[in-house]
Amino acid sequence: MPITPKPRAAFWLKSVLAVLLITLADVIFFRQPIGANFGAYGVALILAVLVAAPAARRQPRMLAALAIAAGAALLSLEHPTFAMASLFVLALGVAVLSPRAPGADDVWPWAQRLTMAMLGGALGPLTDLRRLRAGRLRRRRGRAGLSRFSSLLLPLAGGLVFTALFAAANPLIAVMLETIRLPYPDMTRWLFWLLIGTAVWALLRPRGLRRTIAPPDGRGDLKVFGVTPTSLSLSLVVFNVLFAAQNGLDLAFLWGHAPLPVGVTLAEYAHRGAYLLIATAILAGAFVLVALRPGSTTAASPAVRRMVVLFVTQNVLLVASSVLRTLDYVEAYGLTQLRLSALAWMALVAVGLVLICVRLLQDRSSSWLINANATAAALVLVVVSLVDLGGVAATWNSRNAREIAGHGPRLDLCYLEALGPAALVPLTELEGRPLPQVQAEAVTSVRTRVITAVERRLSDWRTWSWRDARRLHAARTLIAHRPARPSQPPRNCDGQPSGAGSSYSAQEALTGAAQP
Repeated sequence: MPITPKPRAAFWLKSVLAVLLITLADVIFFRQPIGANFGAYGVALILAVLVAAPAARRQPRMLAALAIAAGAALLSLEHPTFAMASLFVLALGVAVLSPRAPGADDVWPWAQRLTMAMLGGALGPLTDLRRLRAGRLRRRRGRAGLSRFSSLLLPLAGGLVFTALFAAANPLIAVMLETIRLPYPDMTRWLFWLLIGTAVWALLRPRGLRRTIAPPDGRGDLKVFGVTPTSLSLSLVVFNVLFAAQNGLDLAFLWGHAPLPVGVTLAEYAHRGAYLLIATAILAGAFVLVALRPGSTTAASPAVRRMVVLFVTQNVLLVASSVLRTLDYVEAYGLTQLRLSALAWMALVAVGLVLICVRLLQDRSSSWLINANATAAALVLVVVSLVDLGGVAATWNSRNAREIAGHGPRLDLCYLEALGPAALVPLTELEGRPLPQVQAEAVTSVRTRVITAVERRLSDWRTWSWRDARRLHAARTLIAHRPARPSQPPRNCDGQPSGAGSSYSAQEALTGAAQP
């Protein structure tokens, strides 16, 4: 369908906005680290949406979504995180798709709209170019442009031919032409423009679904070969027995601290099963969700319902044991951002299991279950965005290290250096504690490198963040109240003299892979 004259002005307005946003992204993002530039660009996107869709400003849901997106953009000025960026993108997507969506809707239809908007946005520019070509305006301009080009063809071609002949006959002209250097095309920048332009165009001209697929009802008996009320009842009996055996071992060795068999350490017992048991709990939850459906013959049985409650309770205990395993491993080998994220994920799995059980017992719909899980996930996303996970890990490691507390994991300076600005204050505090000379010199060297990197980031507004500014102020305050020390030889994070190289890579430091 061609673009008609009535919306043509809005179309060209969006084109101008897209060019401006691409230019702004090139200035503040291209080959630059992420900092305050993300929040500033987020505000620019929100303003562009308000300009491009003036009629939609009267929609309460769109204004609410834009307010959430603005809050996420402003919080990104404090410190940009992947979780906050995800929240911003989701809120902005809901805002631009709201004019095409019904008044009240659940998470499931919105997930479809957002997914199709992202997929359709990749082809959006091509679709709009095809529509432009179908209109008379592009056809007329095409003919006028061809006529103008034909008028320039002869002088351009003739000028190039005569220039080439004069350059061959006159060495002065040849030397002058050789000094002319045309700019080499920057393919990386062109690709960046293409990606930003596609994303911006998808935002200014969204293509959401007008009709969505209803969620699976998930009610009544599951008509699958081998799945009968008898088989489900027997499965619950078998599963409860197996889970009781596993939970019994955890209660004895993890919770009760019973002596382990010879050759098995607590760290090995704790770390080996933490993530596998979470996968087991997820699989068990999927079994209850798919096989034991509300309104089915099996779910109506009081005995089955009691076994389901027992089964879900055992799975929650399994998750709690996985949390304890992770905490025991932290006590032995230190805290990392990955382990903090794993603990948050475990809590989310436990909430999901409880919600599945509530849905079965209270005969709730599948939409209710999806909405409840999405709400829990959104709350976790917001909390993770606001909490400084790197700072929490660095503070815990610096205060509970064996060299400081007398027990616990060894001080891992390489991991603290890999955390970067998040470890600045803990490193500065650690520098004031009594440590062996080599280790004290290594702490000072790491702190110096980190504070230099933070100062460099804060010197450019694009990479500035309020959190880093507060960290630098706190570190400088601690240093100012400390007596001056004589200059010390620079060292690597592992204590080796600077320039000797370190066997500890940055990737190992961030993932904790170098720890046992």
